[in-house]
Amino acid sequence: MGESLHTVENNSGQNRPELQQAIEEFVDAGFAGMQMRVHDEQGEWVGSAGVRKLGEDARPQTNGLFWVGSSTKTFTATLVLRLVADGAIGLDAPVADYLPQLGLDRRITVRMLLQHTSGLYSYTGEPEPDGTFVPGIPSAGKEWVDNRFLTYRPEELVRFALLKPARFEPGTGQSYCNTNYTLALLLIEKVTGRSYAEEMHRAILRPLGLRDTVVPGASPEIPGPHAHGYYRYQDADGWKVVDVSRQNSSLLAGAGDMISSTQDLHTFFSALLGGTLLPAPLLDEMRTPHGELGYGLGMFVQGLGPDHGGTIVHHNGGAPGGYGSLMISTPDGSRTLTAGLTTGDAESNPAVVIQGALDRLIKAVFSG
Repeated sequence: MGESLHTVENNSGQNRPELQQAIEEFVDAGFAGMQMRVHDEQGEWVGSAGVRKLGEDARPQTNGLFWVGSSTKTFTATLVLRLVADGAIGLDAPVADYLPQLGLDRRITVRMLLQHTSGLYSYTGEPEPDGTFVPGIPSAGKEWVDNRFLTYRPEELVRFALLKPARFEPGTGQSYCNTNYTLALLLIEKVTGRSYAEEMHRAILRPLGLRDTVVPGASPEIPGPHAHGYYRYQDADGWKVVDVSRQNSSLLAGAGDMISSTQDLHTFFSALLGGTLLPAPLLDEMRTPHGELGYGLGMFVQGLGPDHGGTIVHHNGGAPGGYGSLMISTPDGSRTLTAGLTTGDAESNPAVVIQGALDRLIKAVFSG
């Protein structure tokens, strides 16, 4: 890794050394590249570090597109809650009333999907009580690499999950689960009579002018400038690194399949939290933490602790391979941090070492 990894591209005209240092720390931890955008009382800061492509020196574009992973869930929850606001869906109604063909437990409500309290098995796999992860549909390792262009239908993903035992009785626990949000996609499509992508464009992307945000369906392409993401995996007795910039994200339909940019994530999150997309009572429901995850409806709510004060709301994400996103804000949307990350060929797993760097970044932007 060359000297360019410690050089930050800053297009904002602001000298914010603490933000420059924070980006460098992510790259030092093993990420190939990072682009970040901060909106706060000082205005807008944008910058990037690392490389756009392994073996080259060019830094990631600050207007680049990337797979956003589970940041998608906030978009999906917003669509559902707009339908609740319109009276088309009852937040505490049984999901089975809208999707009777699936044979769902009638105790599972729309609210339970959005706050991960349904008890449903997550089709990408679940940890056992001893912490051992038991895979579901392949979302990691060589099996995911070999199958990363497969197309999955949302109902196929849900039916796979419904064949597995529930983790707990509906409403009695909380477990982060992709199945909940793919069910939310099916709910949106059933109630509106439109595809998930059409409804996303009609209700959110077009009104907010989010031209860089894409619901790709089965398309494996990032349709614009982007940094390359890589996946390191074990194959027989050796390790391989593969460019996974192209991948079919239908595996995470409604739960983690979207593409966006730091600018669009900022525009969406600040508009949502500022009250543009939802009436105040439903927005308050989104920002009310529940259970051990501190999860509201489509976002996490986190206090910064006594030394730093305040609260942030966020939904970060990771595609199955190669890409990550940060989408973090004050609860009113007045101060936001959005970022796209790419993994490279580091032997360590950057996701394991990210927490310290992320904590320091959050404190740099949101403390005080």
